[in-house]
Amino acid sequence: MNRARLAAVLRKELIQLLRDRIMLFLILYIYTADVLMCTFALSFDVRNLPTAVADFDRSADSQRLIDGFGASGYFSIEHWTTREAELGGLLNRGEALAALVIPPGFSRRQAAGEAAAVQLLLDGSNANTASVAQGYAQRIAQDYALERAQRAAGQPARLAVEHRPRIWYNSELKYAYFMLLSMIAVAGMLVGVITAAAGIVREKESGTIEQMLVTPVRPAEMIAAKMLPTLLVGLTALFPSLLIAAWVGVPLRGSLALFFLFSAVFLVSSMGIGILVATFAETLQQALLMSFFALFPILFLSGTLVPVESMPWVLQYLAELSPLTHYMEALLGIFLKGVGLEVLWHPLAIIALISATLLALSIWRLRRRIG
Repeated sequence: MNRARLAAVLRKELIQLLRDRIMLFLILYIYTADVLMCTFALSFDVRNLPTAVADFDRSADSQRLIDGFGASGYFSIEHWTTREAELGGLLNRGEALAALVIPPGFSRRQAAGEAAAVQLLLDGSNANTASVAQGYAQRIAQDYALERAQRAAGQPARLAVEHRPRIWYNSELKYAYFMLLSMIAVAGMLVGVITAAAGIVREKESGTIEQMLVTPVRPAEMIAAKMLPTLLVGLTALFPSLLIAAWVGVPLRGSLALFFLFSAVFLVSSMGIGILVATFAETLQQALLMSFFALFPILFLSGTLVPVESMPWVLQYLAELSPLTHYMEALLGIFLKGVGLEVLWHPLAIIALISATLLALSIWRLRRRIG
């Protein structure tokens, strides 16, 4: 690789990228506004779930249970009814997503030492919300039963088995931490793939790539010159994302230098995908469609939306081929766990191997075009 040729082509690419204000704005937007919006919008936490109550017991005990649901912050008591048929209408119209039904004799059964049941109806059209709400309701009911047992005994109730969970790395279980890191990873994938693909295809459409092909510039030098400006801008755009992470409260327990090392190698792999796409596409429209064709499987199999462990075993093996899967593992390790390269060398090696493979395929494809 000739340094003089590479420096000349690199200078041309850098000037071209810095003059493209729309592209610079989009890169900054993806790393900031998109990251911020998705962090707060894409949350699986359930808060203030619209809830209807049908209290057929109308006792102090039933009211105490209802107060427990209302004070939890997970359920918002918005509808009261004395007709069980009305609950179906509220759920059908979406005015309530949960309904608590307390049958007659609820308080009397407890006073007699008998088991007293209540019914919780959930709108299962959103399975995740219903599942999370069901877990919250079970916890509220358990707390109510324990409190009532303490009042009946006149002293704190003692459990046969005391459950004391201890949560590491994210003790408050803030889903925003995971989502923000996921969005930073997804932003790097989008920026790398789309900008690299668009950069080469734009040269094809304008005809300038034909001029470059008749120069002494080699395919490897052309690809390196295309990648380095995007890599520089992409790493610079990470600084606003870090400020957003600090504002949200995401801890950075590991090495900042290691974060940038992983980000650089990951951006190279995502740009490798974009360049490979560009060697097949002839127009910008084709490049964008092919980029999204490649992006969606990578995003879905990366663990940024659902855990890889919950996927069928075939998809779990396919997820190992995604650089985003290993980059996400590294981000969680660096930010939340504070581990170093002695633990994260394996994902770094895999991302580097994927990057090298993609770049080798891109250079081979470009050489075929020259030939």
